[in-house]
This record gives sequence, C-alpha cells and structure tokens, in this order.
Amino acid sequence: MSRRAVRILVALAVLCGGAPPLPAAENAALERGTAITDPALLRELDQTDVLSLSRLLWPARNADFPLTTDVLFATLPQLARIRPAIDAEFDRYVARHLASSPGDTIGVGDGFAVQLFDRAALNSSRTRFVLAGIVNRMDRAYVAEASCGEIRLIYRLVRIEPDDGKTPTRLPMTLNLVLKAKHDGQKNRDGKIVTCAEIARRWLGNDGWLDLIDREAVPQDALLDRIETNIQIAFAPKSALRDFRTDYLLKVFRYDADAKVFEESPLENQIDRDRILSDGDLGREFKAWLLAPEHFGAFDRGTVLIPEKFLAKAAVVPTPAGVASSKLQPEFGLMQGEGESKRDPVLTDGDVVGALKQAAARGIALQNIRSVAGFQRRLNDITCAGCHQTRGIGGFHFPGVDWLADKPSAIVPASPHFFGDQVRRRDILAAFRDGRPPDFSRGFTSRPQTRGSTELAGTEYQDGWGASCYLQAAGSGNADRSFGSWTCARGLTCQVRGAASGMGMCFVRTR
Repeated sequence: MSRRAVRILVALAVLCGGAPPLPAAENAALERGTAITDPALLRELDQTDVLSLSRLLWPARNADFPLTTDVLFATLPQLARIRPAIDAEFDRYVARHLASSPGDTIGVGDGFAVQLFDRAALNSSRTRFVLAGIVNRMDRAYVAEASCGEIRLIYRLVRIEPDDGKTPTRLPMTLNLVLKAKHDGQKNRDGKIVTCAEIARRWLGNDGWLDLIDREAVPQDALLDRIETNIQIAFAPKSALRDFRTDYLLKVFRYDADAKVFEESPLENQIDRDRILSDGDLGREFKAWLLAPEHFGAFDRGTVLIPEKFLAKAAVVPTPAGVASSKLQPEFGLMQGEGESKRDPVLTDGDVVGALKQAAARGIALQNIRSVAGFQRRLNDITCAGCHQTRGIGGFHFPGVDWLADKPSAIVPASPHFFGDQVRRRDILAAFRDGRPPDFSRGFTSRPQTRGSTELAGTEYQDGWGASCYLQAAGSGNADRSFGSWTCARGLTCQVRGAASGMGMCFVRTR
C-alpha cells in the first residue's frame, strides 16, 4: 500500500470514528485529552488534499489540490449562503459602531482608528483554509445521542505567500467543519453497526482504527452537521481615546441535507439579550422556562439546550474580557437595570433564590449553582460569547497547530480552558468505552471539573500559578458556596482583581 493511501485511510478512520496512532511526543502534549495536533500528520493530510475543506464537501471533484477561497466560495453550492450572512454582520457591526462613536473612523487599513478584518481574504486566489487540528467531542453526545457526539475539523485561514522562502501568514479566522461522530447505520469493516463504545475505545487506545473505515470511503451528507466561524472582525490599537481592543464575530451554519446547503442558524445557548429585553412577553417566557426545575437542573450541569426562540444568530465577543463588554454578556441587563432608562431586569436575585429553594424542595442536587453569583456566572458561561471570553487565547479556544511555522512544535494549539477540560472529556470517553452511563455535566469555564483526578493539581488549569480562584472578603460572613472550593495550591495565594466579586488568580505569595 502506498504512503498516500495509508494517509487517506488514516483520515477516513478519523472521520468515521477512529483515531490514528500518535507519536510519543504528541501523546505527551495531549496527555489531558483526545485531539490530533501532530504537525507532520496535519500537514500531510492537508497538503495531499485528503482532509481539505473542498475535498470533504466536494468529494467527486477531479482536482488534486485544496481550493483557494475565491474558488471555494464561488464553486461549492453548500457554502453559497455563508458569505452573504457574514457580510450582513459586518454591515451591522459598522453601523452600530458609528452610531455609538459618530466621530470615529472604521475600515480596512492602517488609516482607520478601528481596523476591520479584510473580507477580500474570503475571495482571493492567495488565501485558503488549512487544517489546523481535529478534536473529539463525544462529550456532546447529550445533544444528539444517536450520533455519539461530534468530531470537529478545525481550519485556519492562511494567506499564501510567493515561493520565496517566506512562511504563509495565518489570518485571524477559524472555520470548524463539525461532523457527527457516526451516522445511522454506519458499519465497520466486519459489517457490524458502529457503536459509541467502539468509537471511544479506538480514540482512547489509538489502535485498530482501520476497522472503522466507512464503506462509503468519504464523509457524505449523513455526517455533516454544521460549520462554525470565528473571525476577528475588528481591532483598535491602544490610543489616547481607548484601550487596546479586539472584537470577534461568531456565526453558525447548520447543514440542510434536503437543500444541500449550510443555513445561517442560531448559536447554541447564545441568549438574544436585546430581543428579550425589548419584548416583555418573551422575557417572561424565557424566565419561566429557565427557572423551571427540570430546566434549572440541566442549566446547573451545563447541559441545558435553550429553545431557539430565545437565541441570537450572531455574537460579537470583545477581548480582553471586560472591555466594553457589559452589553454583550447576557447577565448584564437581564439581571440588573442598564442604560438611561434603567429598565426592569428580566431576572432578579429573588427569582434566583426562589429557584434554588424550589430545586432543593424537589430533591434536585445542584453541582455548581449554589448562590446568586453562581447563577450569574453560569448564565454567562453557557453562551458562546461568555465561553470565548473566559480563559481563551485572544478570542479563540483552539487557534490550531501552525504547521506552516518554522518551529510548529513550539506553537500552543489551544487555550487553558481547552486543556483544563480534557480530564472531563476523557472520562466521558472512558464511560462510553466501558458501557457506563456517561456523566455529561461540566463545571464553570474558569475552573475545570477534575472527576476525582489529580492530573491537573498544581497546574494553571486547576489551582497552580495563574489559575482562577476565589477569596472571601474579610468581614463578609460566609464564603460564596458556588466558589468556596476555588483555592490555590500550597505556596500560592489568591490575589483578587475586585473585592466585590472575590475572583482572582493564584500567584506566589509575596510575604
């Protein structure tokens, strides 16, 4: 068998539920979870066009090379509605900015106070999407049990340089092609129906992955779920008028198998704050739905799926967190009056206290939300915007491996939140493998759920230097029950950023 054929089999095994054996160095880098970030493997899968975006969406094409963005968006009918939807968001963003800062300048290039992402890069013969990582997300099987969760292929937009020795430039945009971990009726090489246990076993063991090659040999419509885009829509350099700021635009496009096109869709759990605030009936309906005991329990566990009627189709996420972010974080305005009119909040502290009492009366054991502050954090934490603002890398949780760099092994592929969550994700894979009911619950984005493991102890992900922590204010009475366990490892102390919240970071004791 040729080397290229072997690589194709590796790629198809990944897409259809398996994972190839990883080099020892890669195993060490991914000791906290399951993902494929080996630069050499990603480079070959991409450059041989095995897992290029165009090959996966257009498997019958004859060209044996990845398509540049000008051809990609103009040729593939599945992508026809993505560019117009993104363009419309850019227009809305510019209009909102000019309305709030009428004397400002915004546009593409150095001559503007606020510099927009150059959308010409999405219609250029000098740019393309490069495979930057593959991530197992079987921990999301609670969303669609039959598909055993998801496999995410993450692509980074790259500007292709002339062949003069220069390294291609990565642009601030990722595109995730989200596939179902398996489709209905999928069989392995023995002709047996593929199970979640089988997929999990091969990901955890990194063996026998050839047995999971789909007989269809390519990911067809049955595996396609959605496309997620994350674009640094604009940035403003630090000046006398403002601090440095970058804004990221998040969008989701779900695959319509009948129309064979990716359609603009609401973001999962991205609460449409402005619409809920402006529509009293909708706000009351949202409150009643969220605080109902059967939903409140899932909200606490982090597995709640909010109905689409309450959700937005885009989110703009400012970085660093806290910069003009109050209007973007759902708990602000929903739980306290805001603006000149000081509108009544949709949710009050009393509403939360009442929901906590009702949950206790019903015997619902809450894991995370044990106070009003815990409710507020979870309300922000479950949204796309809130999650991306927490422990990310400049608006991304998986910027991906830059195998185009001179020293790709030195590039950090993912955020502290990503690595901190790997213990939980791997525990869920082990449950699938062993035939145990998986526990899909998750903690807050700021603090990982360790599942009894000591693997993260003393690291930045749990209680080591730079970890998130909580410090009870002197004379404040009892510690907040939602965060009382957020302590620092021995030799470190929690240094709070604001006395009111008690939230801080673990640093070396200064005295």
